[in-house]
Amino acid sequence: MQQKIVIRVQMKCDKCRSKAMQLVAAADGVDSVAIEGEYKDHLAVVGDGVDAANVTTLLRKKVGCATIVKVEEVKKVDKEKKPDTTAQNIVHWYPNYPPCRQMVCYDYECSSSDPTACSIL
Repeated sequence: MQQKIVIRVQMKCDKCRSKAMQLVAAADGVDSVAIEGEYKDHLAVVGDGVDAANVTTLLRKKVGCATIVKVEEVKKVDKEKKPDTTAQNIVHWYPNYPPCRQMVCYDYECSSSDPTACSIL
């Protein structure tokens, strides 16, 4: 059973990081070791039958403060499964708004030359 163990270790410099990686890589059952986290303070250990408590104790003795953050089972991904390559028809739908009405303006001129005349009539 493959498992992934994430251990938070107090590592301030690159020398401490390489020392911690060497210690963990030498443990029984370890397949891979990687540095993770925003501050590069998490060690991700992947392996089969790795004892998380022993690895953490070893890191505490040799490097500094170490705590177990997460232990989870690694699931293998089947590479033989291929995604469906059939093309799906995609229907694009656009909202159908009514067209804008055009405004028609008529200009009426007063044809009377008398300024006192009523323009309504």
